[in-house]
Amino acid sequence: MLQELVAGPFGPLLVFVLRATDVTMATMRMLLIVRNHRIIAPIIGFFEILVWVAAIGIVVQHLNSPLHIIGYAAGFACGNYLGLLLEERLALGLATIRTVVRSGGPELAAELRDGGFGVTEMAGQGREGTVEVLYSVIPRRNVDRCLAIIDRGAPDSFVVVDEPRLIRRGWLYQKRKK
Repeated sequence: MLQELVAGPFGPLLVFVLRATDVTMATMRMLLIVRNHRIIAPIIGFFEILVWVAAIGIVVQHLNSPLHIIGYAAGFACGNYLGLLLEERLALGLATIRTVVRSGGPELAAELRDGGFGVTEMAGQGREGTVEVLYSVIPRRNVDRCLAIIDRGAPDSFVVVDEPRLIRRGWLYQKRKK
């Protein structure tokens, strides 16, 4: 019964869904490894391989079916897209935002602080003179909100957004006083 179902038109669709699932998991696992999530990444990897074995098993049994092979390839492509989309939606981790402004740095820093962001202010030297550099470490899910404040307060500023690998101490990790 199951063999007939997988051999028919439902088979390529099942292969597509399985492959999209395992590649989505693989994408998330790799991104979590880069962010040093040592517990969840191997767990995802375990289930990822279980799903992959099911998908490849069906395809190997039906190598004479172009639709099964196309389902496998299309699932791979879809899984990459879905994995990146999911990671973007979850916005795990932290981001560093460096903002270089020619003037108005203290005012922009005050706006960012009013928005709930920590800011370190530094003087700098650019090609055309002195600049002010604002440095913030924030949760990635807040990047758009932070950038909106920067765009309102200093629309001509130079902004760089990075992902830090390791953060120690600082205002973001201060223990809350009761």
